[in-house]
Amino acid sequence: MKNILLVILLSINFNIEHIFAQELKIGYTNTDYILSFLPETKQVQSEVQAYGTQLQNQLQSKITDFQSKADAFQKTAATMTDLIRADKQEELQNLQASIQKFQNEAQTSIVQKEQDLFKPLFEKISNAINVVSEREKFTHVFSAGVPGVDVLLYAKPTDDISNLVLAELGIDPPPAKD
Repeated sequence: MKNILLVILLSINFNIEHIFAQELKIGYTNTDYILSFLPETKQVQSEVQAYGTQLQNQLQSKITDFQSKADAFQKTAATMTDLIRADKQEELQNLQASIQKFQNEAQTSIVQKEQDLFKPLFEKISNAINVVSEREKFTHVFSAGVPGVDVLLYAKPTDDISNLVLAELGIDPPPAKD
């Protein structure tokens, strides 16, 4: 029994030493920082903005239509029969609901469009992070610089691999700040 216990303790000790013997190299990066240097970012932002403008113009057209019908209703409501007035009020309420629905759907659509267009850029950055991490033998790389999403509370600036990732993407990183 004592021999078994001794073997177990030696085995545990060996495993702990083996785990601690592995070199730990930790780095971090800021994907928003890297994204800001990708030439494709401006194109994606431009496409998202154009899409948003297109939807905003459509929304404005709906609002203008609603306002003109509401103005016409107010000017003629006193001369309408109860049945026609109720029908026009219902039409205006339906238009107002349609505007609200369109506005909500447009916001969701813009977010989806932005995610769809940025996805390839984030994949490109992720692939470059993987290449740099393997080449530089990092065992862990954390994300930093995204308020509210940071998973890094403290790190030495020398552990930041963002400029290495930019170089991997073929982008000259800006000069280091003193």
